[in-house]
Amino acid sequence: MKYIRPFSTISSDDIALVGGKNASLGEMFNGLSKQDINVPDGFAITSDAYWDVIKHNTILEPLKKLITETDVTNIQQLQSNARLARELITNAQIPEKIYSEIIYAYSDLKKKYGQELSVAVRSSATAEDLPTASFAGQHDTFLNISGEESLIDAYKKCLASLFTDRAIVYRTDKNFNHFEVALSVCVMMMVRSDEAASGVMFTIDTESGFEDVVLINSTLGLGEAIVQGIVTPDEFIIHKPTFISGYKKILKRTLGAKLKKIIYSENGTNISEVPTDQNEQQKFSITDDDVLTLADYAIKTEEYYRNKNDNSMAVDIEWAKDSHDKKIYLIQARPETVLAHKNRNIFKQYTLKETGPLIVSGYAAGTTIASGTARIIQSSDQLSEFKEGEVLVAEATMPDWGTILKKASAIVTNQGGRTCHAAIVARELGIPAVVGTHTSTEHIKNGDLLTVSCAEGVTGKVYSGILPMQISEDNLSELADTQTKLMINLGNPEQAFKYSALPCDGIGLARMEFIINQYIDVHPMALINKKLLKDHETVNKINELTKNYATPSQYFLEKLAEGIGVIAAAFYPRPVIVRTSDFKSNEYANLLGGNEFEPSENNPMLGLRGASRYTHPIYKQGFKLECQAIKYLREQAGFHNISMMIPFC
Repeated sequence: MKYIRPFSTISSDDIALVGGKNASLGEMFNGLSKQDINVPDGFAITSDAYWDVIKHNTILEPLKKLITETDVTNIQQLQSNARLARELITNAQIPEKIYSEIIYAYSDLKKKYGQELSVAVRSSATAEDLPTASFAGQHDTFLNISGEESLIDAYKKCLASLFTDRAIVYRTDKNFNHFEVALSVCVMMMVRSDEAASGVMFTIDTESGFEDVVLINSTLGLGEAIVQGIVTPDEFIIHKPTFISGYKKILKRTLGAKLKKIIYSENGTNISEVPTDQNEQQKFSITDDDVLTLADYAIKTEEYYRNKNDNSMAVDIEWAKDSHDKKIYLIQARPETVLAHKNRNIFKQYTLKETGPLIVSGYAAGTTIASGTARIIQSSDQLSEFKEGEVLVAEATMPDWGTILKKASAIVTNQGGRTCHAAIVARELGIPAVVGTHTSTEHIKNGDLLTVSCAEGVTGKVYSGILPMQISEDNLSELADTQTKLMINLGNPEQAFKYSALPCDGIGLARMEFIINQYIDVHPMALINKKLLKDHETVNKINELTKNYATPSQYFLEKLAEGIGVIAAAFYPRPVIVRTSDFKSNEYANLLGGNEFEPSENNPMLGLRGASRYTHPIYKQGFKLECQAIKYLREQAGFHNISMMIPFC
């Protein structure tokens, strides 16, 4: 057939004919399936078909006239001309030869998957999913398509999406010729994740560029909810070296709010947002076994492309879990386009000289700091109000907002995770974004002066006022080697991946009490002996913190192990010396429930601290939990680089 290429005949060398997405899917289907990775089958409608549709309907010159006359900075003109361009294509006739080949290939796919097959119809531009330009979210996808006429209609709409507002702006910004880019279309077996879960994953930490982890985002229903940033997803981190060594453990879990999910409407093809119930929000969207399967797929996928392309480029992967067969499928893999070109030898650091009142916090995207005047955007109708250098504040960003996103000094959204549209665009533009704040549009007003900081770890912070900052830059490759081994002090796990790039020999002191104070916030004895607590408010707070854990003590164990584990992973296999908790009795008393278990000492500095505390009945069981966390990390998670330091022996 002239216009159809089955996945079985496609490789990554076919981008000019079938576009980036199809070329990748063909490569995945033929290469990854052999490694027991599930990839849906399908076919590509080639870019030749696109050009022949344009030629058959004699609409090339009208398209060129519309687009060349468009000033992309004039939002109203952009929207109008883009709409007219799309109408030229959606009103076009599909030549009989193309039509019949599409229907034949569709029938062939139904022979494999059954007559009830529904398909995903996805745009695949010939300048898409490239190492230098992702084109993420620029072109349209249509899901759960059944029937011949519905397939043809979705095909035409995909072709028309080459001229969405966002795609026109993106090509202009990237200096792509609008009429040298063509659109192929992908037709593939639909993975029914609408009643299960889906998401994205990266084989790199998306903020620091740390290469030894897999970052997985997951949500209920269709993965579009993550990409659009309408949910704060669940997040999982897996350490690649220990996983490959046989220690199949999850390094860190973060429960996302997942207040909504995207499912199919009653007619089966349109999608709709629906609220999730409390039970769905308080549980992870996938199981631990699912997470480990995804990590295995991600590591194998990265290795496959490394061997094929002879480079170590990280990959950005879309995945979906089918509610019918319960299998996890990879539905896209592309080169990671921002951090892949970042030189980790250049250690650039943004630091706030002072902080102001904290307004909201969320996930940090990027590692920079910026200030500006707040501008709240609630719909596309307000885009023309946005001015250069303002801080964009919104429920979530939309791909159509490309014109204002490149004007923004920073982005703040209520929803979203580290792999949502706002986060991806912010990293491409090199500006800070704080996503998943939940309440930014409630607590920020138009005209407020803000400082947006993504330089304090994985938690991004939005402060009131224009705050002073400083920027330092060092070329680590120019630093001379020292005869003395240099180790650093680090207590904050959020900074670990970033500082792992420093030319040091490991961690000389990781303070356990920082993790207990910042991430656990409860006295371990209050968790062990919760029945002894007299204050009802304290009991309620502890119940809320520990509700998703098997026991209150398990909460302490898992949170402590995650914090220490992230530090150990960041510097693996370099040594990490962890000091057991070294609070003074008055500091222990400040932890939730602590005042009911701590003595009153005249001089806590010289009081019950370190080794003497650990053997004392007042804390012996708490120390046991600390030891169990270290034991788990060393023996079950594979972090043999951890050593313990006992203070005040």
